[in-house]
Parts: sequence; structure tokens; C-alpha cells
Amino acid sequence: MKFAKLAVLATAMAVTPIAANAQDVGATVYGNDDAPIGTVESNADGVVTVNTGKHMAPLPANLLAEREGNWTVNATKAQIDGMMDAQVAEANAKRDAALVEGAAVMSADGMPAGTIYTIDDADTAIVKSDAGIITLTRDAFAVDANGNLMALYSAAQLTANTVEVPEGAEILTPAQAAAKEAEMAASESEGAAAGASM
Repeated sequence: MKFAKLAVLATAMAVTPIAANAQDVGATVYGNDDAPIGTVESNADGVVTVNTGKHMAPLPANLLAEREGNWTVNATKAQIDGMMDAQVAEANAKRDAALVEGAAVMSADGMPAGTIYTIDDADTAIVKSDAGIITLTRDAFAVDANGNLMALYSAAQLTANTVEVPEGAEILTPAQAAAKEAEMAASESEGAAAGASM
């Protein structure tokens, strides 16, 4: 008798279409207001990453539930985007506080990468090491769990893009170099104008 019940159950399962898991890439996830939050981009280690159109929001897979044939989470898109906005703002504030001249920089794989030599108003920083310099934007940095400033590249990637600096060369970001050139041009114009009036 048990065998017959199992056979009927197996047959029923074989002919019943299996709904897509919320974890399937491309599945739409809805909020508790029945509006779409976004689509699943990936699923790894119990975390479903949903692209909201504004953020890649990591959601614990166990918080997703099927309701009326749709995968839902007990929040709205605005709530999820708001939480992500707050997390990004906090992470950026920590990064900006750590991104100062002289700060030690680690690579994304935990290797020493050098120190911040200079940073300009255009959000460009130069990391200097014994091997030379590399220019990175502010967005290429983060703060790790221990509060250390980290470049979002591996040591190998940083090394491959490091440029040697000739001895005695002045090290400037592109914005700093442009400002210096403009200043020199203005000084030369003033000097020429003063010489012409004599």
C-alpha cells in the first residue's frame, strides 16, 4: 500500500509543472505591495541578489516566500532601496574618512599596496609604493571590516598598472597638473603684461 501511495505521489509530481524558484536568475521578486522589486541576478550561499534598478540588494533566501504564484519579500521596493541607500552612504562616509594623504592602502586580497600620496578635488587619488604610483578614483576604494583602507583591486592588478616614477619627478593627479598649468599660464600672462607696460 505504501508503495502505491509513493507511486501516485511520484506520478503527480512528474506531471505537475515545477514553479521557478525565487533563486532562479531572472525571476521577478515582488514586494508586500504586489509591485515588482526587481529581478534575481544571482544566488549564492543563501543570499539572493536582486537588481532593483538602483541597487544590487542582497536578500536572505529564507525571507522570500511564494504567494499566489509570485515570489515576494515582506518589504517594498522603496524600503529596500532606502536601506541600501543608507548602507552605501555609511560605507562611503567611512571610506572618505579613511581616504587621506599618508593612509596605508591594502589590496582587495589583503596585501599592502602603498600609501595615499595625494588626493584631489576631482576625487582622484595617487597610491605610491616602492614600485611606483597608480592613479585611482575615490570609488576604487572601500574600508574593510577592520577599518583599513582598501583598493578594490587585487595586488596583481595594482602591480600590473603601477607606473615607475623617475627620480625627482613631480607627482600630480591630472586635475592637479591642469591647475598647475593654468596657474603658470596666468603668471606668464601677468608677467608679459607687466613687461609690455614698462
